[in-house]
Amino acid sequence: MLKHAKGYFGRRKNVWTVAKNAIEKGWVYAYRDRKNKKRSFRALWIQRINAGARLHGMSYSQFMGALHKAEVGMNRKVLADLAMNHPAAFEAVVNKVK
Repeated sequence: MLKHAKGYFGRRKNVWTVAKNAIEKGWVYAYRDRKNKKRSFRALWIQRINAGARLHGMSYSQFMGALHKAEVGMNRKVLADLAMNHPAAFEAVVNKVK
């Protein structure tokens, strides 16, 4: 347990009970924030897709509805990358689903 406390400050690094509590709390934060990281990235992708879609006269919800109706199998991560880094390719996707 004390191996995991390496780098902690004060008694958190060398007193067993304090170190154990600090490590367990850190593991709880790590577990929680791995989930929050996924949530944050999804929100970022949605914002980028929305900005790209609005440049072409559609809202995010209209674009995603048309995308599913046209059965285009692209996820939000790929769409956000296209909207940000490859606007011509994103425009082609928008024109396909219109």
